[in-house]
Amino acid sequence: MTDQNALNATAAALLGLLHDGPMTGGQLVAAATERFGGFFSVTRSQVYRELPALADAGLLRLGKQGPRSSQQYVLTAAGKKAFKSWLASEPGQDQLRSPLILRLVHAGMLTPKQRSALVESARATYTAELDEAKQAAKSVDDPYAKAAADFTVAHVRAVLKLLDAIGR
Repeated sequence: MTDQNALNATAAALLGLLHDGPMTGGQLVAAATERFGGFFSVTRSQVYRELPALADAGLLRLGKQGPRSSQQYVLTAAGKKAFKSWLASEPGQDQLRSPLILRLVHAGMLTPKQRSALVESARATYTAELDEAKQAAKSVDDPYAKAAADFTVAHVRAVLKLLDAIGR
């Protein structure tokens, strides 16, 4: 791929997951959530937007037709090469996209009761997420994956700390 056709992070995430073998769009969404949902979100709409573009670029090919018209995608040699090139390139600046933080920035437009409900709901969600993240971090052996899992734990703790500061 040329620089102007360089992979975006979502496309790279999908190519990386497909190194494990052929998957359908739904399987890719589930695998992305399981593998890196704590630090990189991938939505169903993003996956289904990227897959045809990656296939058109020759980085994936269509695999077996599955149940309910699901379509498997298979990584091509060009896809492996493009992914490895992406991995070796400069990552650039991280972009945080948090629907919660966006809501908190605009929470002044809510009633006090609505603000309280937002904070309490988020606290419950992130408390449960912290338990899951801690468990996931315990089960990782690879030092790079362990560092990413530990980052997820620290990130969730930071969000809880933010919520605690707001709740005072």
